[in-house]
Amino acid sequence: MGAEDLGATSRPYRTREVLEVKEKKTKKLTKKQWLTLCAIGSVHFSGAICISLQAPFYPKEAESKGANATEYGLVFGSFEFIAFFSSPILGRYMNFVGAKTMLSLGMILAAISAICFGLLDYIDDHATFITLSFILRMTESLGSTAALVSAFSITAAVFPKSVATTFATLEAFYGLGYIVGPTLGGLLFSLGGYVLPFAVMGTAMIIGTIFVFMVLPPINPSSNDFGHIKVKDVLKIPGVLLDSTCTVATSISMGFLAATLEPHIREFGLSSILNGLMFIISGGTYALIAPIVGRLCDKWVYPKKMLAVGALFIVASYIVIGPFPFLGIPKTLTLCIVGLVIHGFGLAGLMVPTFIDSICSAVAAGFPDDISTYGVISGLWSSSFALGAFIGPSIAGWLFDLVGFQYGSLFVISLHALLFFGIVIFVSCERKKRVSPRRVRMLSYVPPESGTSEEEEFIKKIASSWTDKITITANGKVTNSAQSLDKKGQESREEETKLKASENV
Repeated sequence: MGAEDLGATSRPYRTREVLEVKEKKTKKLTKKQWLTLCAIGSVHFSGAICISLQAPFYPKEAESKGANATEYGLVFGSFEFIAFFSSPILGRYMNFVGAKTMLSLGMILAAISAICFGLLDYIDDHATFITLSFILRMTESLGSTAALVSAFSITAAVFPKSVATTFATLEAFYGLGYIVGPTLGGLLFSLGGYVLPFAVMGTAMIIGTIFVFMVLPPINPSSNDFGHIKVKDVLKIPGVLLDSTCTVATSISMGFLAATLEPHIREFGLSSILNGLMFIISGGTYALIAPIVGRLCDKWVYPKKMLAVGALFIVASYIVIGPFPFLGIPKTLTLCIVGLVIHGFGLAGLMVPTFIDSICSAVAAGFPDDISTYGVISGLWSSSFALGAFIGPSIAGWLFDLVGFQYGSLFVISLHALLFFGIVIFVSCERKKRVSPRRVRMLSYVPPESGTSEEEEFIKKIASSWTDKITITANGKVTNSAQSLDKKGQESREEETKLKASENV
């Protein structure tokens, strides 16, 4: 079923006219919204720790059980593999289960899986150890993905007027968790061995689940039948498809660096602590810049233009880190650090706008502005990110062994250069009188008996002074109807005059 069918069968929705008008000042967040933001932030923080906690010590533990690098590498990769396939399904049926319920159940599943993962230390058999590692890693991924997909949807539902800013702030929580995870895991491992990091993490997540469940407001489900909106229908929207492609490409660039940065800078003879700090540079820059980019996308900058800027930053970062093999510039530690900072800027420019722009594109195409659409978009976004996170390290390792970092990075450079040109072509092909950067993005439910809203009266007042009147429909089509509107208005006034004259007679 396509977007038009969905729009016809759902509740009466209509677009707010998207005019370039001066917006009212945004109200400050209430205490309840701040608590909600902290609750959802804790979900992102714990979700990132689930991925990165065991990185410093699990490979050594697996080797002590007889596993090789390929086996425990696949254990790590299975997390993103499951996230890729489960995200669209979880997003599609979240409206049936309930966003708040799915988030809580997901966190509990991830917590129990983490605690059980710590108990693998007591298993000495190689086959049993690896098998259970795969199973528990997959269930942990399923729980974490369910929690994150729900968190994305709740963000769009609770903060509809500042989705990009809020999303960027929550991404800062995720980036912080990704940085803290390995550090915390290594510290707890040194204090209490293999079991302690997972026991602490699992217990903290269970306690956090109680806090999140108490703080989050009730999310009203959509009146649409569950499963009514399909991922394939959403992907038919060109804007959503472009945003998903950007998300995949961005996570590929992250995965490429995660797999090859350490051997690339090994010749500088850095200590393990300094090596760890090198990995923090890109993520730390992203965490600092993401809220700024989110604010820009919410208020002033067209998100797809920000995507083009982000793609250029990614290209520039790999040219500097390599450095680009055809420039003849020697590799230095300073260049690598500068390149990683630029990469953080690129991540912010590509990651933050995609979620809000996907929602806007889907809603503008006729999908309902409610939790059912948010769920599908959330699942699609998480799935796209997981796909890139799985592809990136896999290709990176193969290219590094084959041609080294400098020539291998040409893959990422070419990918993002093509992405940049694709975004530019897409934006230039859009109609010139498209949605304003200061537009109202979301659709709103307007009851039939509500009459004319305050916003519509304001828009009509502004539109009356225009030479050309513009009608923007749900699918983004612009119709110049100045002459037809003026003619109808004139005819209506003439008929009214004649009617009054006949009554006087």
